[in-house]
Amino acid sequence: MAIYKILFGTYTKRVSQGLYEAELNTETKQLQNASFIGELTNPTYLAISKANKVYAVENRDGQGGVVTLDNTARPLAELDTQLTEGSAPAYIGIDETRQLLFAGYYHRGTVESYKINADGRLTHVDTWQNNGSGPRPEQTSSHIHFANLTPDNRLVAVDLGTDEVITFDVTAEGQLTEKARFKTDEGFGPRHIRFSQDGQYAYLLGELSSLLSVLKYNSEDGTFEHVMTASTIPSDWTEHNGAAALRLSHDGRYIYASNRGHNSVAVFKVVNEGAEIERIQLISTEGAFPRDMNWDKDEAFLVVANQDTDNVSLFARDSGSGELSLLQKDFTIPEGVRVTFEY
Repeated sequence: MAIYKILFGTYTKRVSQGLYEAELNTETKQLQNASFIGELTNPTYLAISKANKVYAVENRDGQGGVVTLDNTARPLAELDTQLTEGSAPAYIGIDETRQLLFAGYYHRGTVESYKINADGRLTHVDTWQNNGSGPRPEQTSSHIHFANLTPDNRLVAVDLGTDEVITFDVTAEGQLTEKARFKTDEGFGPRHIRFSQDGQYAYLLGELSSLLSVLKYNSEDGTFEHVMTASTIPSDWTEHNGAAALRLSHDGRYIYASNRGHNSVAVFKVVNEGAEIERIQLISTEGAFPRDMNWDKDEAFLVVANQDTDNVSLFARDSGSGELSLLQKDFTIPEGVRVTFEY
């Protein structure tokens, strides 16, 4: 038996107060002991470093940015704030090797890099600004929704507003130099990206299009090439849907995408040495507007946060078939968005 702790980031628009924590009991196969651990405004994304610091997005007095918290204290102890005029980031990525942190700012259209100091506090290093737009109403300007490492330690940023994936070279101190750009089909609205184990392929999730694309990644120059695309929803679905979270199993055999609107998790099988995907399951999240989802280190359980219905659903995952089965649907986390296991 194991008990894993999970941190939840939330919106604080209705009933949530900030960050919450809960446990996954692998013997009872249930989530348990939810508790409120940190008051923040709309901490919709967070990341935990190996030094056990929590880096969470925060909005405060018209400013937005990243807050550093000590994860050994309850409630969480604030160590540092990196806030500037405007909205908060949509994504935070950590580079443990170079001790860097990357933030993708959705409303600003920027990628920012920070040096992680020995005490966990941050020092701002660089800001990269994108410009442009797309054909859909949600694409009036640049919207960076992802900024994290490639397998070869470049940085990749995903811009939902301009239908682009941008690759950067990164210095040891965190300076960013644009290396390459990949343009999706217009209106694809890319949100998140994951890479195959061998780094040869990437899987790009389109929020606005509800599509998942396979891209060939060239590590020599940081470029991408489109291979194929599949839908995350049924062909006869006509209501609104926005794809959200994307997870790739450690063995590289299965991909999971959450659907906000269809309120489901789409499960894809990866075939042909990573070059092709086939949707094999659509399972209800038993709640409305599922955002992030994450699993334990053995990938035996998947935890999905349903933002609009304030509930978290727990699924068992069959490592052989890749398919999910519902275990629990009535666990309360208010306005849940981000799901992160603590190790």
